[in-house]
Amino acid sequence: MDTHPTTPPHAVVIGSGIGGLTAAVALHRRGWRVTVLERAASLRPVGAAISLAPNSLRALDVIGLGDDVRALAAWQGDGGLRTPRGRWLARTNARAAAERFGGPLVVLPRATLVELLASRLPEGVVRTASPATLAEPGGGALDGRPAVVTTPHGDVEAALVVGADGINSAVRTALFPAHPAPVYTGLTSWRLLVPAPARPFHPHESWGRGALWGTQPLKDGRVYAYAAAVAPDGAKAPDGEKAELLRRYGDWHDPIPALLDTADEDGILRHDIRHLTAPLPAFHRGRTALLGDAAHPMAPTLGQGGNQAIEDAIVLAHHLPPRRATGAGLEAYSADRLPRTTVVVRTAARVARLHTRTAAPAVLLRDALMTLAGAVPGLALRSFDSLADWHPPHREELVPAYDHRDDGRQSRHRQDRPAHRQGDPREDRLHRPR
Repeated sequence: MDTHPTTPPHAVVIGSGIGGLTAAVALHRRGWRVTVLERAASLRPVGAAISLAPNSLRALDVIGLGDDVRALAAWQGDGGLRTPRGRWLARTNARAAAERFGGPLVVLPRATLVELLASRLPEGVVRTASPATLAEPGGGALDGRPAVVTTPHGDVEAALVVGADGINSAVRTALFPAHPAPVYTGLTSWRLLVPAPARPFHPHESWGRGALWGTQPLKDGRVYAYAAAVAPDGAKAPDGEKAELLRRYGDWHDPIPALLDTADEDGILRHDIRHLTAPLPAFHRGRTALLGDAAHPMAPTLGQGGNQAIEDAIVLAHHLPPRRATGAGLEAYSADRLPRTTVVVRTAARVARLHTRTAAPAVLLRDALMTLAGAVPGLALRSFDSLADWHPPHREELVPAYDHRDDGRQSRHRQDRPAHRQGDPREDRLHRPR
């Protein structure tokens, strides 16, 4: 048996990124007692903004956050794909996209999404400045051994460990030490948040020779800008990343030069893009599961990295009601998620290869194909059908057992679901001497 009949099982989530926090909220609402261990000193997210498509918004509906995020949608009117000189290769429309996919595309600051997710967790669930290492993945479907996580304060036993520790996941390495590590795509990326330019603009992504630039409005009046370009692995600009961006994109079409003029050097993030095109054999071992970049690192060329992490988290909680055997639930989770994420990773890799083209004939052919696609009504949107039309296995919102403020009062939904208190630290026998 996994748990005592009256005791909620304990789940430890390693990492407090978007996927880790979504998993923590979903498991909490499912009836688990959750601890999130984060190495960093705060929940300050890595990254400027995130794009959420209708597939992940439906997943967020399950934990009561979908409409909160939809209210932050800023894209209205036309947008599309352009050349560095400004010529439109293909146009899209916000209303047409929302009608086709059943909801808007929302670009919002990562910090905003992190705050929304964290606000749905009881006080004390997220423990920052708490590095953690997987010491024992736990027993499988027929083995009751708990998983064990090592922390500076001792070892933590859990019925479930969720590895949400990112692209360089130590949990992934512990579970599958012989599997290849993520590899460099040939592209490095920049991300920044800047004030909106004086003149209005249409949201766009612009493709050049071995380079791209994207400009997206945010609800708060700022602009999310991102870029990627062919560069050596590990390269950095000797005179700063703003100077590098000005060299590469300073003569591209408006509003790109104006945005770069207002950019703050300290606010420019640069990261090499890595992916894992050889899928793992499973997203679990024993009582330990992987999700997001820890499970399937992908190029951001489809804007689906965070979306797939959110999907992972909701599907994981779906297969792990508190009274179900954890091993069987994790097997079902792997079976659900591996096929979909493998397709998304490989599709994103193919698009990334388009951006590494630097020879003029190859770029001209690519642009011609994009123009042809844009000339066929609805064709550009149809290419995203298999991504955006995903629906979560939960079709109704998971109701938390207790008010998320964890003040001991039962929520108004208690009559609908069994209630479990988040563990009192004085009663929490998580740590045993090493």
